[in-house]
Amino acid sequence: MNASETLASLLKSYKRYYNVITEAVEAPFSAEAVFHSHDEQYFLIKSARLAEADSHEYVFFAAEPSLDLAAVKRLEEAAWERGLSRVRPHHNHRSSDVTLIMLADQIDKDALEYVRRIKKHRSYRLTLQGWSDLRTIAMETSTGTLSCNRRGRYLMKLFRNIKK
Repeated sequence: MNASETLASLLKSYKRYYNVITEAVEAPFSAEAVFHSHDEQYFLIKSARLAEADSHEYVFFAAEPSLDLAAVKRLEEAAWERGLSRVRPHHNHRSSDVTLIMLADQIDKDALEYVRRIKKHRSYRLTLQGWSDLRTIAMETSTGTLSCNRRGRYLMKLFRNIKK
């Protein structure tokens, strides 16, 4: 499979839980997905709320013929800035995570190594109003090689299923 075929397969799995946007997506991304969750805990009646929590995830998909280190850095910065611009911290805000998924037919070795070292975290009011983390994963579709940062490890299972 090439990068665009892999992207189509991946978007099918995301459509079940995420709002996927494939049209009118700003460059350099091919698609975006958004997930919002609101959780409440209450005692006996709903008006006696004990706690509320809002969680959000913004996923950016990039499908390219090839990626080098400069392109990966450019995608990383664009995803992080675009994701953080959508965050609205407040007292019930738990987390707003940004996920960057990069698919390419060829990826340079130094770019794959850089993906493993990506670490971006931001807290809002010392985490009293939540936090944001950047999760990244890159897949070389010609060989099936995967590379992810520490926060993106949970994505490995999904990508291993897509390779099959």
